[in-house]
Amino acid sequence: MPTQENSYRPLADRMRPIELSEYIGQSHILGNEKPLRQAIDQGRLHSMVFWGPPGTGKTTLAKLIARSCDAQFITVSAVLSGVKDIRAAIEKAKYYRDIYNKDTVLFVDEVHRFNKSQQDAFLPFVEDGTITFIGATTENPSFELNNALLSRVRVYVLKSLDEDNIKQIIKQALNDNDRGLGGLNLNIDDDAIEQLSSVADGDARRALNLLEIASDLAEKCSIDTQLLNEILKDGSLRRFDKGGEAFYDQISALHKSVRGSNPDAALYWFTRMIDGGCDPFYIARRVVRMASEDIGNADPRGIRLALDAWETQERLGSPEGELAIAQAIVYLACAAKSNAVYTAYKTAMQDAKESGSKEVPLHLRNAPTKLMKSLDYGKGYRYAHNEESGYAAGEHYFPDDMAAKEYYYPVNRGLEIKIAEKLASLRELDKKSKQIKN
Repeated sequence: MPTQENSYRPLADRMRPIELSEYIGQSHILGNEKPLRQAIDQGRLHSMVFWGPPGTGKTTLAKLIARSCDAQFITVSAVLSGVKDIRAAIEKAKYYRDIYNKDTVLFVDEVHRFNKSQQDAFLPFVEDGTITFIGATTENPSFELNNALLSRVRVYVLKSLDEDNIKQIIKQALNDNDRGLGGLNLNIDDDAIEQLSSVADGDARRALNLLEIASDLAEKCSIDTQLLNEILKDGSLRRFDKGGEAFYDQISALHKSVRGSNPDAALYWFTRMIDGGCDPFYIARRVVRMASEDIGNADPRGIRLALDAWETQERLGSPEGELAIAQAIVYLACAAKSNAVYTAYKTAMQDAKESGSKEVPLHLRNAPTKLMKSLDYGKGYRYAHNEESGYAAGEHYFPDDMAAKEYYYPVNRGLEIKIAEKLASLRELDKKSKQIKN
């Protein structure tokens, strides 16, 4: 007989839907007229990948699909398994097909963790129908899965559950006498349900885990916001995958909010990342990049303020240092914007790659030795400080066999207005110099 300890199953596992009618959320792919729902109802299996955040029902949906189509369900974890385990699963699938004439759904959790050769191992058996492949991933499949595998599956995007979905799931668990907490006669007020659905952050598993902890700690079978605050006080529950899809989505949102001159949205995304456990030094580095890429010479003070914020974080640490980063973010969001240097740099880099190893003109070379002077190094160089207005009008600074180019086009914002005026006046002097020479 199994012991009570060994037979224990968490509430989140016990409450997994058994029928598709119990499944909550993802109506955008499971609505009555949606292709996936129609395929399930008609028993037409096809290989697919579920892409979405944790706790959105990827594993549960895969099991329900297998059950609805009367297929054998085999699961493989990409974290714990290798090619040997894949082969063993394929052999089982062949056995069910040959002996029982039964289809097999092979479910691969966290499929993005498999390398190329491991992913390739599925291909022949997806092709010949030995298995219906269902993968689950929290990462963008276009980055993490082989093109060969992607071309053989359909990707379905699962969304974070909204608070109404989470409330439904909580109430299901509270009212279910067989699998849930219905037999405990728990008293939970509406405010506590509201708080649970909020802090779950779209993750049904998290909501049920917190509910189960609360039920274990509840005095007189009563769950209120005070009890939940005690459970939650030791750490953030916000979703933040350091290095995953959500990570890059949020830093992208922060960068675009700064570029779009929206300090409020920029602060929101900054605090979301900090609340989720992001390294503030990573954000500080990215803020310096924003100052250079999107503010540039329209307000050169921006990059200095960004560097000062980085240094403040180094000296003060958390949480005081984050305020300096927030200050820099707000300043950059409000500052005049220019990507003129960024654009000029990319264009010049492209020319540098395509133009080959053109030699530096002799007049631009230093001549520290007699030999170099005898070879005309530096000959004819015009020292700008000795020229009228400190500018050598008409001088050529590109390679001899390369025409002068304009990469930098200042925008009509901030300090670059003055820079543009200065450059225009210098180019006018160049034109006059050429006219005199001609």
